[in-house]
Amino acid sequence: MSKGLQDIARELLEKGEVQVVVGWGAVKADPDRTRPILVTDPDEVGELVWNPRCVNNLAVYLTKAKSDVQALGKAAIVAKGCDVKAITGLIQEMQFSRDDLVIIGVACKGVVSDGSLWQGELTEENRDLKCRFCDVRTPRTYDHLVGEEVPPVDAEDDWKDVRELEEKTPRERWDYWQEQFERCIRCYACRQACPFCYCTRCIADKTLPRWIESGQHPRANLAWNIIRAMHLAGRCVECGECERVCPVGIPLNLLNRELAKEVAVEYGYRAGYDSEAPPPFATYREEDDQSFIR
Repeated sequence: MSKGLQDIARELLEKGEVQVVVGWGAVKADPDRTRPILVTDPDEVGELVWNPRCVNNLAVYLTKAKSDVQALGKAAIVAKGCDVKAITGLIQEMQFSRDDLVIIGVACKGVVSDGSLWQGELTEENRDLKCRFCDVRTPRTYDHLVGEEVPPVDAEDDWKDVRELEEKTPRERWDYWQEQFERCIRCYACRQACPFCYCTRCIADKTLPRWIESGQHPRANLAWNIIRAMHLAGRCVECGECERVCPVGIPLNLLNRELAKEVAVEYGYRAGYDSEAPPPFATYREEDDQSFIR
């Protein structure tokens, strides 16, 4: 599949249809890993690869916060189905126009968060947890497709992990998240990896006024993680990048999926599927349920 990807990228660059291709490249010092790369020369497309180790959500490089990438000119991006969901959300939020982007979609049967676990075959044991509920293994939107279409996972309940958490009492859930957030070291890797954390200045960095206390302690950690989750409600596409890069293993995708489920149930909206759909918190319907208002 890497050869097909390289052929498409070469043609786009040679014809001048794009000036840069955002994709994955091999890490020579560690064959179990891949890394994001920018290809601007047709002679360098051989560096592009596609395999289950290509886990990064490259949509993060398309935002206005990454102006150095946008400055290179029109871009093509290599994208899995979950990455395309993020691209769709960014188009909704007017980070860029669909006409300014060429999407090279890749048919995906799943990825592995730890590249050493994949030695040529994907199994339920090495497939990333997020992939076990995936319904976009073939991207819904693309200009070119690498590989044959892959049907979505036939999941009996794509909220299974969330429902298991909801079975706990409110006190148990509170204690669970308190315990998780106490381990946070405030490195902000989750923020850096998330396509939707593109604010020019994050609320966590503001000092006048200071909204979130600096330093690593339970109260500040709780504030940071809850505020970030609320800012992503109705926007998160459940790509799992925040959880993947967390150095202490906080299950951030579970928290985001809990809020995604609430938005889906209350507003009938799933993020990342339709660039023309109005985001739930940017529109109003008279028939919206207001029973929670006291």
